[in-house]
Amino acid sequence: MDGGTVRASILQIQVDPDESVESRRERVASLVRAQAGADVVVLPELWPVGAFAHDRFAAEAEEADPAKGPTALAMSAAARDAGVWLHAGSIVEKGEEAGALYNTSLVFSPSGELAATYRKIHRFGFDQGEAALMTAGSTPVTVAHPQATLGLATCYDLRFPELFRALVDAGAQVLVVPAGWPAKRADHWSLFARTRAVENQCFVLACGTAGTHAGVAQAGRSAVIDPWGEVVAETDSTAETVLTADLDLTQIGKVRESFPVLKDRVL
Repeated sequence: MDGGTVRASILQIQVDPDESVESRRERVASLVRAQAGADVVVLPELWPVGAFAHDRFAAEAEEADPAKGPTALAMSAAARDAGVWLHAGSIVEKGEEAGALYNTSLVFSPSGELAATYRKIHRFGFDQGEAALMTAGSTPVTVAHPQATLGLATCYDLRFPELFRALVDAGAQVLVVPAGWPAKRADHWSLFARTRAVENQCFVLACGTAGTHAGVAQAGRSAVIDPWGEVVAETDSTAETVLTADLDLTQIGKVRESFPVLKDRVL
């Protein structure tokens, strides 16, 4: 759509190794329910287990189907209760193949229906960690939110602009990027989030995690960035927080018309 306003709530969730997955799941569901009135709510990458808790991936793997997976079930119910579109971050998903694991994002409609899944294409770790334990996804995914088409990416994907071009070609207007980004590369997180917004003339919803995952301090720095690359809202905190901002969708058309860089693409 060319106009209207989208209210986005980004939940920068604390991942505490002393908190059970079951307890965190219940707590996050309550936080989602508290966002009633938002148009889209976003959770971070692998918040049930922690993005760097590699030794727990297999044990905590679950199914993306709300009828079978506990996180999917809890998030489906929370989205329905709040009446919001929910990007529920990602889970360690059990694949169809024996032993296969995926870093899979789940998106729910306000009715609690599983509207989309996205298996992370670019796995981090340079042949270790996630890159060794997870199977790569292969398909870019967009979601037909009633106000704006969402393009899905996850954490390390942010370093690969080709994916975002594919999402824009598929009609994406708002790029949603949950992450478990390390604090020691926090400046890269902020830089890439703004860059993806500028080069694709889209809004970017960048949702980081709080806390420490298996000894890896998290960057936090969740942000909402407009199609000109300006930061609409951002938290400089590494603690758990809720960041809410209104996206003026008319900016997308205005920026693309006044500075029509996308029309000059050659490759």
